[in-house]
Amino acid sequence: MSGMSQPPHNRSSMPTPSARPDASMSLLTHVMDHSLDEGYAEASARREAEGTAGLPRTLKAKLALAAGLVLAAMVVTLGAAQAQFSAPVLAKERQELIDRVQVADERADGLEQNIERLRADVARRQRQALKQHGGDQGQLVTLLSGASEVRGPGVKLVVDDAKGSSAAGGGKPRENTGFSDTGRLRDRDMQRIVNGLWQAGAEAISINGQRLTALSAIRAAGDAILVDNRPLVPPYEVLAVGDKKRLGTAFQDSVDGQYLRVLQESYGIRYSLSPADDVRLPAASSLTVRTATAEEPKKGAS
Repeated sequence: MSGMSQPPHNRSSMPTPSARPDASMSLLTHVMDHSLDEGYAEASARREAEGTAGLPRTLKAKLALAAGLVLAAMVVTLGAAQAQFSAPVLAKERQELIDRVQVADERADGLEQNIERLRADVARRQRQALKQHGGDQGQLVTLLSGASEVRGPGVKLVVDDAKGSSAAGGGKPRENTGFSDTGRLRDRDMQRIVNGLWQAGAEAISINGQRLTALSAIRAAGDAILVDNRPLVPPYEVLAVGDKKRLGTAFQDSVDGQYLRVLQESYGIRYSLSPADDVRLPAASSLTVRTATAEEPKKGAS
C-alpha cells in the first residue's frame, strides 16, 4: 500500500568502502600514478596530432640524423683506438718504473753488504791494533772496549710494550714528559734499565744483538729506540754477562729494577728476567775514538 511508510534505511548496516592504506601519502601516490608531467604529456599528444612525433620524415632531417650518428660513431672509434694505443705505452712506463725500483733496491742491498763488510774489516783491524799495543793485556782491553765477542753466564731480560695503548696523563715515574704515555717503552726507560744492569755487576751488555760500549748512545727517533743510530724493534732482548745468581737479584732490588716494576704495574709494560748459563754477545760494530789518545810510555818506567 502506498500509504504505508517505508522503514528507514540503516546506514550502519551498509558496507563502507575501506580507506586506501596509502591515503595519508597523497603526494607520493600522485607522483607514482602520474610519473609524466602534464606539460610533457600535452606536448607529446600535440606532436602526435601534428604528425611530427617519432623518427624524422623529411630528407633533410634524415641526413642530419645520419650525420650525427656517423659523428658519434667516429668519436667512439677514435676514443677506443686512442685507449688501445695508450695502453701499451702506460704498461711500458709502469714496467720501466718497476725495473728502476728493483735496480735501486739491488744497488742499496749491495751497498749495505759492502758497508757491513767494511765495518767487519775495520773492527778486525781495531782488534788487532788493540792486541798489538796492549801487550799481555790486549785481550782484556778488547774485552772491556767491546771489540771482541764474549760469552759466559748471565741473565736474559726481555722487555716489551704494553698490549694496549693507554693514554694516561703524566706522573710518576714519567713525570714532566710533555706528552701522554702510551704504554710503549721509551729511550729513557731503556737507559735506566741498562744503567741498572751495569750497576748490578754486568760485565757486558747487548740489546737485540747490538753490543754496548762506553761510547754507545741510546736515543729516540719518534717512538723508536735507537742504539748507536740503529732502530730497535720490540720485544727488546737485553743480554748481560755476569754472575747469574747475584746479577738478577741485585738488579731487581736496585732503584732501576723497581722503576721497571712500576712501569709494569702502572703502564702495562711487560718484562721477564731469567738466569742463563751461556750468554753470547757479539763484538761492537764500530769503535770510533775522536778525543782520547793513547799515552806514550815514559822512558825508564818499569
